Amino acid sequence: MENWFAALSLFEKIYWITALVSSAIFLVLMILTLVGGDADDMGGDVDAEIDGDTGIGFQFLSFKNLMGFLTIFGWSGISCLDNGLSTGLTVVISVICGLAMMTAMAALFYYLAKLQHSGTLKLHNALNQIGEVYLTVGAKRSSIGKVSIRVQGTLREMEALTDNTKDLVQGNVIKVKEVTDNGILIVESLNK
Repeated sequence: MENWFAALSLFEKIYWITALVSSAIFLVLMILTLVGGDADDMGGDVDAEIDGDTGIGFQFLSFKNLMGFLTIFGWSGISCLDNGLSTGLTVVISVICGLAMMTAMAALFYYLAKLQHSGTLKLHNALNQIGEVYLTVGAKRSSIGKVSIRVQGTLREMEALTDNTKDLVQGNVIKVKEVTDNGILIVESLNK
């Protein structure tokens, strides 16, 4: 192995060292990503949970992307050299391949991050939704009842009041017209 490495030119040694070291680091980063480790901490990124934070979106420059660039840069350069291409053409092709890898990884992590969902119920999403009375809702806000309503794609049972002059009974179709500060829905009957 030493004889093989010693026989390489300096240009070839740089590509081999870049490819092997970055491949090892890239492999560790991908394993940490897949098992849930926060591999971005290795790159010095600061991650904070901020209410209403939408993130930074498409992140082209990150430690993971840099390792992806160096890995593909090294291996494509080795491939070009093995095929007898000139050093100038090898550098151009390996840089283009590395940038393509960075772009692909940035897009992948961007779209994966968009798949995350907090699961936090936002009551204002219930406004104007149609549902059904589950437990009787007292007329003129006399007693709290329950309604079944689809909010954020999930069917939920929520507390409700009404301004109607008649009680809303099980099976009545309702529409949410307001949400109080303490999370109670104000509903109106759609039954005639």
